[in-house]
Amino acid sequence: MTHPKPTESELAILSVLWDKGQATVREVYDTLYRSEGGGYTTALKLLQLMHGKGLVVREETQRAHTYRAAISKDSTQSRILGDLVQKLFDGSAGALVMRALGAGKGPDAQELQAIRTLLNELEKRGDSDRDR
Repeated sequence: MTHPKPTESELAILSVLWDKGQATVREVYDTLYRSEGGGYTTALKLLQLMHGKGLVVREETQRAHTYRAAISKDSTQSRILGDLVQKLFDGSAGALVMRALGAGKGPDAQELQAIRTLLNELEKRGDSDRDR
């Protein structure tokens, strides 16, 4: 089943649920909206809408309903990133990577090492594919 792409507000709630595993409306409200002065009903309404869209699962066995993400963080990141690559970088993942590495403060030494490791693995996979 393909779920709709989450909005920015829905992504914020999903991030809370991914971090916590599950949360009540009160916990989502406390994490995202209390400091902004937002209303409890905002969190409740968004969670109800997300439940209707299939983005979250609601557990109703307790007095305070708990919610958990129905979609994984990895699949959501892949979907949104894929859309971004298509729309802004003409389908070129390389162009995205070059822009990301050149923007802002750039990667630190540990991140650079992880990037080198990934590039080496990708090269090895490419070489083995060409050998077939």
